Amino acid sequence: MEQEYFSALVQLLAGFGFAGMILVLSVIFGRRARLRKAQELPYECGNEPEGPGAPGFFSIKYYLVAVLFLVFDLEVIFLYPWALNFKGNVLQNPAALIGMGVFLAVLMGAYFYALGKGIITWHYNPTPERRKG
Repeated sequence: MEQEYFSALVQLLAGFGFAGMILVLSVIFGRRARLRKAQELPYECGNEPEGPGAPGFFSIKYYLVAVLFLVFDLEVIFLYPWALNFKGNVLQNPAALIGMGVFLAVLMGAYFYALGKGIITWHYNPTPERRKG
């Protein structure tokens, strides 16, 4: 039993030691960067920003929707295998139905919270310089 804990401790110490060594080596051998004007520009896949809206930023709603997509997409990963074995799980263990009910209740709570905060609603604002033709 002590051997199992010792090997875990050795791996933990090796991980922290490696991370600390990398940090120390980066301070010793790394170049010092001066603050440049280019660092204040948004990063666009290595390309120089160009065009009339180049220094603009995306709305935070894009990122919030991406995070919500991940949350509700991961729900399917847990829900799909459970649904495939629904009959066997519930007949043998009725607590499985209660557990999935709690999981879905928490998920629906998150959905209604996001809906109440207005994360999922989109507003269309046409640009005034849009050309008709």
